[in-house]
Amino acid sequence: MKLLAIGTSTPGSSVALVQNRTTLAAASRIDRVGHASFLVPAIDFCFHQVGWSPRDLDGVVIDVGPGLYTGTRVGLATAQGLAAAFGIPLIPALSVDALALEARTGHRMIWALVDVRRGEFAVATYRPVPGGVVKEGSTELLKPEVLRAMLQSSPDQSLVVGDVGALPDGFFRGMSEVKTGRPRYPYAVALAEIGHGRLEARDFPPPDDIRPLYLREPDVTINWSKLRKEGPWGSA
Repeated sequence: MKLLAIGTSTPGSSVALVQNRTTLAAASRIDRVGHASFLVPAIDFCFHQVGWSPRDLDGVVIDVGPGLYTGTRVGLATAQGLAAAFGIPLIPALSVDALALEARTGHRMIWALVDVRRGEFAVATYRPVPGGVVKEGSTELLKPEVLRAMLQSSPDQSLVVGDVGALPDGFFRGMSEVKTGRPRYPYAVALAEIGHGRLEARDFPPPDDIRPLYLREPDVTINWSKLRKEGPWGSA
């Protein structure tokens, strides 16, 4: 099974070509605003390294967020274009799931964080099981103070991964049962592992049903109702 995995929902953009869970080529770059300039050249580079073309693929795995608005849109549009052009399945995966899968540990509860700006974090928790992790509950949007209270009240030993560096100074002070670790960003190899299982099980939606997971409205929106009320020249 040959997969292309694309992750652009965070500053850690990455792509990978994977065959039967073996990584054959990968590229990555950390840049909060450079997703568009990175993505297509990186995909071309990986295809050239392996000697494949898009026609050889069995599926495209795409990180649909949560994360940065522009980066997520760039990745999803590129993946949708490839899947539509070559008639191959498009498999969505979540950034937090990829973080937790790469950080899988023997006994600690995993807390995967993605900084979504405005002082908020997308957070999901995972319990380790043999060979992987199991998600507990849904992905939530939390302020740092709420996340701290949840960690402090958790009865489990915890491992926090993802955008730990974006948390306030002193955030973990006094939490002896909480450790931090890697990865900071979700990478395409972990996305491909998620996609491989879903493709085998045919567990993915139709392409038209795949949407970004933003958790909130964009940072810049147009207040159409106000504009309609005031008219084209503003209020009198």
